[in-house]
Amino acid sequence: MKAFSCRVCGNALYFENSVCVSCKTNLGFSRTERAIVPVDGKGQYVDADGSIWHVCKNLNLSGCTWLTEFPGGFCFCCGLTRTRPSDEDVVGLREYKVAEEAKRRLIVELDTLGFPIVPRTEDEVNGLAFDLLSSVEEKVVTGHDSGVITLDLAESDDLHREKVRVNLDEPYRTMLGHFRHEIGHYIEWQHVRGDLIGTARELFGNEEESYADAIDRHYSEGPPAGWEKSFISMYATMHPFEDFAETFAHYMHICDTIETASAYGLATVASPQTFTSFRDLVIGVWIPLSIALNQINRSMGKPPLYPFVIPTPVLEKLQFVADLPRAARA
Repeated sequence: MKAFSCRVCGNALYFENSVCVSCKTNLGFSRTERAIVPVDGKGQYVDADGSIWHVCKNLNLSGCTWLTEFPGGFCFCCGLTRTRPSDEDVVGLREYKVAEEAKRRLIVELDTLGFPIVPRTEDEVNGLAFDLLSSVEEKVVTGHDSGVITLDLAESDDLHREKVRVNLDEPYRTMLGHFRHEIGHYIEWQHVRGDLIGTARELFGNEEESYADAIDRHYSEGPPAGWEKSFISMYATMHPFEDFAETFAHYMHICDTIETASAYGLATVASPQTFTSFRDLVIGVWIPLSIALNQINRSMGKPPLYPFVIPTPVLEKLQFVADLPRAARA
């Protein structure tokens, strides 16, 4: 995430700011300009071309500051959400706000990395949509199915998520992490095609293996011995689909953290996309940076920021994922 500042007074801003705390200017996020811009008392922003933009309809519901072309309409990011909790579900709406905040970061990073996002409302076959469902109203299973990502909003609750993390013996579990993992399934579904399938199978395994059998095996037997030498996480060992999704999530973790560190002077990389070799970026920048960040966390009595080790086979998987935007453009 880049560093933002108020165009009126120059004060530093967070990505989520709807008002500048210094000069009290109302703010909105312009996806086209990739910037936080001032909006007037009517919630409008006029860009350099004279086009009028409006604050998203969900500003008060989910804290969305994104701008839309349509007065009283949803922004691009909110428009991707197909289902949300009902207005009567107070718990679900509170969790929904946390999830939408994470989703906005996801969409910005996908834009940065060069992955095109087509809403399901525009393409019913290949388009993307999100069902953000409340466990208060129904039983929810997080997952991806043919372009529709379903997320259990209970994962927005810190106590619930930490309990699940401990029970599953996971080193890391966040709502943003869920979004990055599930979008990995969507990216593989959309972009790993043709000649890329053979290479993907060499790296991740045969995706045609029974997923149901893999789930049963994983939860009854656990990960195979020595899994740390070839996989980024225990969950990645379950099935080739999960290995890809976990790898993609870590690709996003790495890119976003390096970009943020650079924006605040903690690294000297202009952009992760300027590296032709993602492997070199991981070895030369990410590993020393993550070690330093882990130590900073420990200095505050917190667990490591990035509690993972990246073995050589995972470097090759990360490189494959990082090459996908180039392959798509080609």
